[in-house]
Amino acid sequence: MTTPAEAIALVSAARVPGDLFGGPTPRRTYRRLARLLHPDLTPGAEAAGAFARLASLWAEHTGHTPTDDLAGTVVGTHHVGRLLHEGATALLYDCAPGALLKIPRGPADNDLMRREAQALRTIEREGDPTLLPYVPRLVDSLRHGSGDARRRANVISRVPDGFVSLAEIARRRPVLDPRDAAWIWRRLLVAIGAAHRAGVVHGAVFGHHVLVHPIDHGLVLVDWSQSVPLGSPLTVLVARHRDAYPPEVLTGAPATETLDIRLATRCVAALMGDRVPGAIGRFVRGSLVAPPRDAWRLLGELDELLDDLYGPRTYRPLNL
Repeated sequence: MTTPAEAIALVSAARVPGDLFGGPTPRRTYRRLARLLHPDLTPGAEAAGAFARLASLWAEHTGHTPTDDLAGTVVGTHHVGRLLHEGATALLYDCAPGALLKIPRGPADNDLMRREAQALRTIEREGDPTLLPYVPRLVDSLRHGSGDARRRANVISRVPDGFVSLAEIARRRPVLDPRDAAWIWRRLLVAIGAAHRAGVVHGAVFGHHVLVHPIDHGLVLVDWSQSVPLGSPLTVLVARHRDAYPPEVLTGAPATETLDIRLATRCVAALMGDRVPGAIGRFVRGSLVAPPRDAWRLLGELDELLDDLYGPRTYRPLNL
């Protein structure tokens, strides 16, 4: 069993958990199938259905429900509030005071939580303290459950009220004035630049992971579960954005600063649509075709361009 098609066929044929997990290494079987069918690696309705079926059979086998409701319980020493968001791989709960509990749907995704915790610890330890507000803070990382059903959970600082994702901005304002997109781009370069100095590549700089405050102009880059140390290959891709990754990343090449810079540029370019002045358009194209390996250098070049086009900076609230 080496392909998603084989995994889909195997899971679809299973009627009881023993059909899949009756061998001597059920956990290893589950992990292998989960990797082949994971929504971030294998897109498509057929694979998604098989992944959900796999999770259900594994839950039955272990006596555990991966999407159980933790609201009102205590995980570690943390009191868990209401469920805020259900993602493809993880659940987000309110976790007072001012934090979120992030827990995978099943143990197969424990490595995503481990990777996020490692990245946030590294950035806090190695990064510039003045730039830490651009990323969430890891409050705690712990285990929940027992045996084969044990899941790793992260408690992460919650972004203050008023922040919205770039995906939501694009939905509400399909085209932004380049001057509005410019401050988002500047802050996004600071966020990834701070991570790169700490030796971390985010690896998934997409609109739903970039949160900004339209009035205060704050920015936080969230979801570091796909991140890797600088110079390591990505191990997880966001399937619906597969076309955004450069070809070398898809073939296992080491992830460098240019990956985050290219993805960040795509985010901002998408916000501006067709309303891009010639000079900015050329700058965007250059940043996509041959992105530098230094976000700070690109930020300096962007500032020079903005000064030439618009003169001294003035505050512009982003009205949504």
